[in-house]
Amino acid sequence: MVNFGSVLTAMITPFNQDGSVNYEEAEKLSIWLTKNGTDSLVVCGTTGESPSLTWEEEYQLFQVVQKAVAGKAQVLAGTGSNSTSEAITATQKAALLGLDGSLQVVPYYNKPPQSGLYQHFKAIAEATPELPIMIYNIPGRTGKNLEPETVARLAEIPNIVAIKEASGNLDQASRIRQLTAPEFKIYSGDDSLTLPLMAIGGSGVVSVASHLVGKQLQEMMVAFETGKVQGATKIHLQLFNLFRALFATTNPIPIKAALNMLGWKVGTTRPPLCDPSIEIQEKLSAEMGKLDLL
Repeated sequence: MVNFGSVLTAMITPFNQDGSVNYEEAEKLSIWLTKNGTDSLVVCGTTGESPSLTWEEEYQLFQVVQKAVAGKAQVLAGTGSNSTSEAITATQKAALLGLDGSLQVVPYYNKPPQSGLYQHFKAIAEATPELPIMIYNIPGRTGKNLEPETVARLAEIPNIVAIKEASGNLDQASRIRQLTAPEFKIYSGDDSLTLPLMAIGGSGVVSVASHLVGKQLQEMMVAFETGKVQGATKIHLQLFNLFRALFATTNPIPIKAALNMLGWKVGTTRPPLCDPSIEIQEKLSAEMGKLDLL
């Protein structure tokens, strides 16, 4: 049975001052994350600024990270697209690298009906039957919600093994859990909803905050899974303001600012994203200070 672990980091993509990808820093960061609470790395997802990366840059990042963390963490490739044929090509290429899985986002902008969404993910899965796939529902970015009934149909396909559920709707997550087999994994796509999602049968989180507090998130998971629910709640509440600060504006703007504060050379975001306001930076710095991260 596929097991990506409890804490999956949606890894940022470092850039040089000229805007090119900083592969050396990506290598260093991926190694550091595996030593600080990360079970699996999701490379070139939305947090990795996939919309503004070229396929060539993404393919190079997959290889750099895979080599850096071999034997220490699993690597999932963000190879989703709103073009089914493009997603298939990118996913097949990633599969040939021997990566551990693929993250497939709901097609954005073209807003297919549920039958179209089902056929999209089914086609990708069938084109790469040996590669475990995590589907990714984030209607706030894609403009389309993947309904629980559609998820349940997709979960019957052998290599569709998990969902990153970022609708922000716990009723929807409950319905997915109700309709799918226990081995189908549900991961929170929102750091602040990780613990509530665990309570209704979730398996963990695809996290942004784990760049900063991966060990604490692991501690929260272990506490919950060993019946120490009050301890898990305490950690959740300690981290809650940081979660909010990291999403005070469009992700990954705040997390890249936070990493730069810590001395990482991850650069800024690529246009059309931009630098955070002074107010957001100050709030982020204050919350990091309270947690002794600075």
